[in-house]
Amino acid sequence: MTKNELLDGPSMTRALTRIAHEIIERNKGIDECILVGIKTRGAFLARRLAERIEKIEGKAIRTGELDITLYRDDLSTKHENEQAHVEQVDIEYVVANQKIILVDDVLYTGRTVRAALDAVMDLGRPAQIQLAVLIDRGHRELPIRADYVGKNVPTSGTERIVVHLQEVDGEDCVTIYKED
Repeated sequence: MTKNELLDGPSMTRALTRIAHEIIERNKGIDECILVGIKTRGAFLARRLAERIEKIEGKAIRTGELDITLYRDDLSTKHENEQAHVEQVDIEYVVANQKIILVDDVLYTGRTVRAALDAVMDLGRPAQIQLAVLIDRGHRELPIRADYVGKNVPTSGTERIVVHLQEVDGEDCVTIYKED
């Protein structure tokens, strides 16, 4: 396998800062917004976005985390009644009539985002749901697109993108692995 770096730490920081500005501009502020990170790396990225937004706006944006494991349509184990449930939700706010901004590291087939949409809708009916991703690599299986993208990276189905974050991996970078 060949390994190439797509983003280094400073490039990742710039991409997240740009996304933070775009979120503020599109929503005309942050008063009705809640950043919700999809665990695991999306949650860390959401925290970083929240820090940047607070520096720009001078006030904190509401945040939360979502574990969508049991909402996955490709998960074979569900409860006896065939209904999935949120494994772990850390959203202290009412989502009804709010703008929810889902945050994830890589957008690929769209199945993770679909699961997150289902999980959020189970918590209430938001005014709007937006999506922010660090990397959009294409190959959608569902009609889902990101509103905010750090970097678009066209890939083949055999390539793999890995996001490394300081909080989990000890470094910030995005790499692509290609079969030789």
